[in-house]
Amino acid sequence: MAYKVKIEGNESFELAKECVNSVFLSTDIPIDSNARTNDAGATMEITGKILTAVDGDPFDSTKNMALWSMVPAQSKDCYRKVTVEQIVAGITKRKYVFPNAFVVAYTERHGDEEGVGNFTLVIKQKKDKMAGLIVEGGYAAE
Repeated sequence: MAYKVKIEGNESFELAKECVNSVFLSTDIPIDSNARTNDAGATMEITGKILTAVDGDPFDSTKNMALWSMVPAQSKDCYRKVTVEQIVAGITKRKYVFPNAFVVAYTERHGDEEGVGNFTLVIKQKKDKMAGLIVEGGYAAE
């Protein structure tokens, strides 16, 4: 199983498949709601390893996530298109597209014993653009 993560904006990049460990998607509705609400949101958490760029890799893609997390809200580049595909045995099991995602939280952990760092990226889809969110799956991977 592999995850393909592509982040598109002024500075587009793709995470190496070896980096991503897990993806968690949640639909957010207010807890005090007694009926289906128009105030729904979507959150995605992506976790993985921070690997050193080797074998001619031009850059560490996880560094670009850290830089994106620091883009101020005044910049239109704080919103980016994020596409995540879960590929299992050549089949795209699930594909999520957040066309207007922004970073809620980004963390990195580094230890002196493991030699590999870990990251967690938490993004949300802009609420007024929820209709553009895409969830697909069940077809041959590209």
